[in-house]
Amino acid sequence: MSKQGTISVVTKEWGAALGDMFGIFFEDINHAADGGLYAEMIRNRSFEFDPIDRSDYHGLTAWDKVELGEGKSSIVVEQTDPIHPRNTHYVAVEIIAPGEGVGIKNLGFNSGLPYRESETYLFSMYARRSTSFDEPIVVTLEGIDGSVYGKAEMLVTSEWAKYEVVLACSATDFCGRLAVVTRGTGTLFLDMISLFPTKTFRGRPGGLREDVAEMLADLKPKFMRFPGGCLIHDGSLNAEDRNAMYRWKNTIGPVEQRPPRRNNWHYHQTLGLGYLEYFQLCEDIGAKPIPILPAGYDPHHQRIVPIDELGPWIDDALDLIEFASGDAATEWGSVRAQLGHSEPFQLEYIGIGNEEVGEPFFERYAYFHQAIKAKYPDIKIINSSGPFAAGGEYERGWQSARDNRSDYVDEHYYMSPDWMLAHYHRYDSFKADDPKVFLGEYASWGNTYYNALVEAAFMIGLERNAHAVGLACYAPLLCNADYVNWKPDMIWFNNHQVFGTANYYVQQLFMHHQGDHLLRIESEGFATPVQPARNADRLEGKLLVGANLNACEYRDIRIINLETGEERLLVDQIEISDSEEDRIHTTQLGRKMVVGETNWTHYSFRTKATKTEGVRGFILYFGHLDEANFAMWEVGSFHNQESMIHAMSSGMRSCLTQNLLQIELNVEYELEVRVEGRKIRTFIDGTLISETEHLVPVIEPLYCSASMEETTGDVIVKVVNVQDVHVPAQLQLTDAHTDKLTIEIYELSGHALDAVNSFEAPDNIKPQHRSMQTSTNQVNYEFTKHSCTVFRIRRG
Repeated sequence: MSKQGTISVVTKEWGAALGDMFGIFFEDINHAADGGLYAEMIRNRSFEFDPIDRSDYHGLTAWDKVELGEGKSSIVVEQTDPIHPRNTHYVAVEIIAPGEGVGIKNLGFNSGLPYRESETYLFSMYARRSTSFDEPIVVTLEGIDGSVYGKAEMLVTSEWAKYEVVLACSATDFCGRLAVVTRGTGTLFLDMISLFPTKTFRGRPGGLREDVAEMLADLKPKFMRFPGGCLIHDGSLNAEDRNAMYRWKNTIGPVEQRPPRRNNWHYHQTLGLGYLEYFQLCEDIGAKPIPILPAGYDPHHQRIVPIDELGPWIDDALDLIEFASGDAATEWGSVRAQLGHSEPFQLEYIGIGNEEVGEPFFERYAYFHQAIKAKYPDIKIINSSGPFAAGGEYERGWQSARDNRSDYVDEHYYMSPDWMLAHYHRYDSFKADDPKVFLGEYASWGNTYYNALVEAAFMIGLERNAHAVGLACYAPLLCNADYVNWKPDMIWFNNHQVFGTANYYVQQLFMHHQGDHLLRIESEGFATPVQPARNADRLEGKLLVGANLNACEYRDIRIINLETGEERLLVDQIEISDSEEDRIHTTQLGRKMVVGETNWTHYSFRTKATKTEGVRGFILYFGHLDEANFAMWEVGSFHNQESMIHAMSSGMRSCLTQNLLQIELNVEYELEVRVEGRKIRTFIDGTLISETEHLVPVIEPLYCSASMEETTGDVIVKVVNVQDVHVPAQLQLTDAHTDKLTIEIYELSGHALDAVNSFEAPDNIKPQHRSMQTSTNQVNYEFTKHSCTVFRIRRG
């Protein structure tokens, strides 16, 4: 048991407005759209899969030939007579011998097509045939063993036409198939073979998977950022290319006229979930839309639109604002109206760029900003600061935002729980008159209860700094369990189940109980913050050199005591190459070799290094306690573009700082890591490259925030206890004059730190609710160890 203290909330002292602080971020990663939120059950419905999407894809991916009885056929993908110039491929089934029927069947996503007894499904296809017009096309909902759960027949003609039918299902089978077969002679041509449950989110035909969409709606987010993510800018500059950057105009209109797209997460994107559907989803769940657009710059492949050719890209941004907000008399407002949404969506925010690094983006951003503000001065524009929490490109992004007077700066980072606790006060020093922070992607590395608990503590810090932090959204949002590109994720699903992680329920608590204005909150009388016990004042441990995807030579490896001047030669020369696997410990971070060890507090770790082959550069490890706890300097990482200092804590990595940097082949560099306590500076040939501090967490007795909800008058108090002890406290509303308080309590507690939710136990971690009343303006409460608690307090 810890020492009891007092938490005082001054209800009449309103602070910064919380605005639209907590929302969600949708990106088509982990098959979040196709095979996920987008309810289409057919995989590769238009036969457009291609090796450009993924090396093992082809036009018949997810399709099998059907030959019943003595039936024989030839199945090929053709493109000589497509249904639309943007949808060029279709399948031709040549009937060699009809037997009992020939055709194709789809295998679906995951284990197959998920069928449920008594449910109905909307089937559609485009079809034509060369002969046998009186021979029906038979569509069946089937099991793997051929069991038929639903069946329909239709006749087709010699011209392309769309056919639809609703099929009822007689059984539950989550490994289903859909077959399309016929008899007769000649050739049957098929395209856009589609199957949707008729029961979709809000009953919209061709819409969203109900259970997944309901999980989003149940969060009650203030906003939704979409459609990415790196897929925004990773691609060709030509909008007609299959691997083009994400261009919003390609995603509207009839789905059969939307072009196929290579998703940069190595799969195919149908664009069936497009911009109109995104805006509609935002409206349906009460979230403000935040679309993010490319700025004609691909930092991954250095594709850059010349400044004098930026006009059409800027027009795309202006047209999008008109598409969302213009009335039906405007050019793009009329397009929206023709697509079925006559009323504007009322767009308030727009983002330009995603995780951008490099001067070309910031040079181009200014043109977008000026054009948008000139035509739409009330639109809030979001700038970018890269995917790092500190460093050269981060500072370049913030400088661009200040120079252009951007409304928000998009920060992204994925960090260890230790980093999040250590940086709880990160935004305390940010200025209210600067652009506001949009924390557009963040998470700690994991979906355990402890990850969620730490994120809750960090979110308390976001709330308390609402003067500087305007928007924040956890990422990624969705993950199909059989198509994982990235972990952790907030919501997991397969083809018939969905569950929210512990992280989901923390986000939900903060969204449901955000409040409108901060209230002054003070804590006193608690035990002093818990200081870290191990290695708190230094980065001691082993010293290593390494390489990743390349070969390096290190020579004259030394360590110098910066306090005494003592100098030691550790190793005269080392070569790291694939031929030395017997001497090299290989990990996901590369190959590395121990060269020394130190327990000094202030030291310089130096070497001369040459890259002899490969793409990347050098890696120096220091403060290496074990394989799960160390610091490292990557020199020429990520396609030889960057210098980064990382900290590994309990096996989870945090990038402490980043700068742009390239390492040349066969050039010797003098590298130095200078460590002073936990402050780190790096030098190349005597020039300072980066500096940072590897902070260790100082655990607060409790993490607390308070806010006022204007519509109800409720006082909302959030308290997070990450300690391993219960903390008793007295909660007081210092200026409340009442005989009674009614308190609704929502609490996450009582779970092992490594506990998780799963398909088998989706509600293992979930908030519990109870009510209490008090006859005074105060209440005594024990915050159990490892808990997140929300009080919603009403007078009377």
